[in-house]
Amino acid sequence: MSDEYRASLEAALRHAVAYLDELDTAPVGAPASLDELRERLGVPLTDGGLAPDRVIDELASAAHDGLHRSSGGRFFAWVIGGTLPAAIAADWLASAWDQNAPHFSTSPAAAVAEEVAGAWLKDILRLPQSASFAFVTGSQMAHVTCLAAARHGLLAQRGWDVETKGLAGAPAIRILSSDQRHGSIDRAARLLGLGTNHIEFLPLDANDRIDAHALERALKDRDEPAIVLLQAGDINTGAFDPFTTLIPIAKRHGAWVHVDGAFGLWAAASPKYAHLLEGADAADSWVTDGHKWLNVPFDCAYAFIARSDAHYGAMSHRAAYLTHHAVARDAGDWTPEWSRRARAFPTYAVLRTLGRDGVADLIERCSRYAYNLVTRIGELPGAEVLATPIINQGLVAFGERTDDVIAAINATGEAFFSGTTWHGRRAMRVSVCSWRTTEQDIDRTVNAMANVLRSARTSRS
Repeated sequence: MSDEYRASLEAALRHAVAYLDELDTAPVGAPASLDELRERLGVPLTDGGLAPDRVIDELASAAHDGLHRSSGGRFFAWVIGGTLPAAIAADWLASAWDQNAPHFSTSPAAAVAEEVAGAWLKDILRLPQSASFAFVTGSQMAHVTCLAAARHGLLAQRGWDVETKGLAGAPAIRILSSDQRHGSIDRAARLLGLGTNHIEFLPLDANDRIDAHALERALKDRDEPAIVLLQAGDINTGAFDPFTTLIPIAKRHGAWVHVDGAFGLWAAASPKYAHLLEGADAADSWVTDGHKWLNVPFDCAYAFIARSDAHYGAMSHRAAYLTHHAVARDAGDWTPEWSRRARAFPTYAVLRTLGRDGVADLIERCSRYAYNLVTRIGELPGAEVLATPIINQGLVAFGERTDDVIAAINATGEAFFSGTTWHGRRAMRVSVCSWRTTEQDIDRTVNAMANVLRSARTSRS
């Protein structure tokens, strides 16, 4: 039996190493078209099947040109990090071990690794050690977990048991946010039955932060339960709400404060940027991704909740066929999943590999490269900086040709960017999240962009 595993795993290792070795030389964006990928992957399904190592070889060959080199140093789109070596190796072990990780009884090692990694994360992110936590697939499910706890806590204060009675007849919960929130908040509101009609937009100040007077007015003389959503790193500009001002206002009116820190919460790990999160530890819940700035493989995110009673009340379940330990932490009491991957192993491995100083260096290095990339591109003829990076996010525009320029730079294979609309203007988003990005990658990207803009000017003349 071991030989059957060995052939498949050796084939996978060979192709994985080849992919990683070509990150600096292959096109950053996937060059294959939809039709080409359908032709290569859409082979007839045989009756008898094939040898596993042959399937791996053919899969790797067919998929090769349909893969973004998002693990490399010049992928600057969609806030996608790379993957650290220890994370890849630990993730492979998680697959080989094939542990189901909802309870200590189903995988003792996975349960304890998650317990330890969760405590480390709270330490690095400067969150209350008493907070409960959940390892989930991404910020989408982290928001669902946190807002489910908020729903439980807010309605319990009004004598309503939402877990047994449901939402029919329950007091409606308001969600106060800005129009710059991430779409995963809307989806969480839909999934939890809170309804997007109950999301109310608050005005922003000149720095894209929620205005304190607007929040006070929205909460004053209103008795409805409310969730105040604050940003730790706006998706376009990286802006941080003023937590020291806003959270006391929300708490004074009995609102639940939820912090969306999908990538920005990691600023707390850096002595240079931790001030951006001053006061955020007074919130009720927080969300961040591991597969973004911590550079662990997809899919991994973390939800943290100050009120563990509300978290437990929203998620826990008991049944005769389940085995619960009297002392050990059962992850299934804190997550929306039972059948779940042992995704704590890569996080555990990365945190031990980097340590506190290594995580801080990763945050500061990416932020420095983002600033250099945005400002240097902004100095090129025809470019305009719309948002200078606060941390690792920035915006650049190229007049009415912004989308054409994005397509052109991506077509070179030298770098990969994505677009957005910000305050009515099309812009190129710049996100630097990968541990592999170097100063040479920044130079190479700026030179490629200069060539694209030069060609565009030449073609118009």
